[in-house]
Amino acid sequence: MTTISEPPATASDPRTAAGPAPAGPAKLPAGAEEVAFDIQNFCLWYGARQALHDVTIRLPARKVTAIIGPSGCGKSTFLRALNRMHEVVPGTRLTGSLRLFGADLYSPSVEPAVVRRRVGMVFQKSNPFPTLSIGENVLVGLRLNGVRDRALLDQRLEQSLRQAALWDEVKDHLNRPGVSLSGGQQQRLCIARALAVRPEVLLMDEPCSALDPLATAKIEELIQTLRDDYTVVIVTHNMQQAARCSDRTAFFYLGRLIEYGETRTIFTTPSNPQTEAYVSGRFG
Repeated sequence: MTTISEPPATASDPRTAAGPAPAGPAKLPAGAEEVAFDIQNFCLWYGARQALHDVTIRLPARKVTAIIGPSGCGKSTFLRALNRMHEVVPGTRLTGSLRLFGADLYSPSVEPAVVRRRVGMVFQKSNPFPTLSIGENVLVGLRLNGVRDRALLDQRLEQSLRQAALWDEVKDHLNRPGVSLSGGQQQRLCIARALAVRPEVLLMDEPCSALDPLATAKIEELIQTLRDDYTVVIVTHNMQQAARCSDRTAFFYLGRLIEYGETRTIFTTPSNPQTEAYVSGRFG
């Protein structure tokens, strides 16, 4: 069985200094699409309640996949399963297979902390550390992973803030508290924090739900730029946002994957009547 492990970090390799190198296949056949997550017959229970039922889906690498569906349909549960965050909930159990670039995320030999370095997470409510400065908020993950090289930290700080489209707004105020920023800036700060450890995947759970339209537009623009280097999976209640931002869309209902495909197809000619009813606003 293929499992996830961390290669030894070297001083000359800034990526491995904060976590593992990508574990994707070395070469793909011509025209083949690289798969980030390969999920087969995945079920998940919280105690006696089954939250996910037989989910089978393959999420492409370096694309944006939107997860849509009404409240309580299993969207966030599915997203958190992708980096094992549900394990903090007592009584959780699961069956099926969930692989990241061919490696079993739930192998007993895999440390959850390793998974979470490879699969970053941005939450619905921005959560910068209130006692840390803007700069230290970005670098906290690197420091917790033992990175002490000042030049590398400075490099990652600027790179991550630039990737999060925040550098020009904060470069002269890096010592100010992270919570001094506006709501939209705080959310981009949290994205920069996730990117600083160089994950392969970025999960985003309703990242714009608490933001105004201008801040939402900036986050959506950012998502478009991140797809060049990262696999992005976003949960959203906003149908227009899913249509604008994503390459693929998965519709969940009552813990089941109802339909999955190209976003344009899902929103214009879905094959399942439940999908059509949801995206047309007849329920949800």
